[in-house]
Amino acid sequence: MGGVSKAMVLVGPGELALEARPAPTPATGEAVVRLRATSVNFHDLIGVKGGLRGLPLPRVPFSDGCGEVVAVGEGVKRVKPGDRVIPNFFVKWIAGPPTPEALALVYGDQLDGCLQTHARMSADSLVLAPEHLSDAQAATLGCAGVTAWRSLREAQVKAGDTVVVQGTGGVSLYALTLAKALGAQVIATSSSDAKLERCRRLGADETVNYATSPEWSRRVLEITGRRGADHILDVGGQQTLPQSLKAVRLGGAISVIGVLTGAEAAEVPVRTVMSKNLRIGGVTVGSRMDLEGLARAMSVNRLEPVLDSEVALEDVPDALQRMERQGHFGKIVVRL
Repeated sequence: MGGVSKAMVLVGPGELALEARPAPTPATGEAVVRLRATSVNFHDLIGVKGGLRGLPLPRVPFSDGCGEVVAVGEGVKRVKPGDRVIPNFFVKWIAGPPTPEALALVYGDQLDGCLQTHARMSADSLVLAPEHLSDAQAATLGCAGVTAWRSLREAQVKAGDTVVVQGTGGVSLYALTLAKALGAQVIATSSSDAKLERCRRLGADETVNYATSPEWSRRVLEITGRRGADHILDVGGQQTLPQSLKAVRLGGAISVIGVLTGAEAAEVPVRTVMSKNLRIGGVTVGSRMDLEGLARAMSVNRLEPVLDSEVALEDVPDALQRMERQGHFGKIVVRL
């Protein structure tokens, strides 16, 4: 198809290089997408720093993106040139429960990802972007959005339930937005009063500062009249899971979706899990069907993701540092 593609390439742990490449040509079953935006996920930060072992170098990182299909290969019928699309995080996970085959390929890990202007992608992994969202907004759905969406769906959250979201990163703010659309009560936690005030403006019913209230589960129990939360999205892992176990109600659900406070084994009181009849499940993003469901929900309810900032391709190292400092509120987007 000709032309030149710009790409930020990971050439070594923590080492990114801006390159010019020939624009790719689609093979059978593929589409070439002229990407307009990508967004930064914690998974991307870990990958760029070298924390994901066994991945090829050099490679183009980042899983999320939004752009226009400019060419399709033989046999492609799902998308056509001119379609505005977003890729699913897992290239081969179309529907159903996770399997080793479905989780085998991730954009930005085993395959070149979205930190480039032109990308070859499996047409089967692409979903039409919601029309009311900008490219920057749509580029945040694939990882953080789907993780929040699948967590709420699998916990069977409904109107009147109480949901706890931890922190103010992309997944937590997506969960806040989606849970409110479902009619749930949302309790948001953060170590920053200023961020908690912003959460209230987004619709959070109650907030808890875990820096001043380390035993934040007590406040959740107070808010819920000692009943406990119906669903907790645990993004912290090692240090937050013990509090989540105390804060969740009898028969409630905890979605373990992050390891921001450490990936080592947390002490899990088996008696508590058993006696409270808890449902504890790990959530690693989701299938293309999950992404399609999220896109429909965003469109029908005219929901918009929370963006922290937009940066140029050349400023990706600064954006990664901002995420590492946890100074962001919502999604950091890279303009392509």
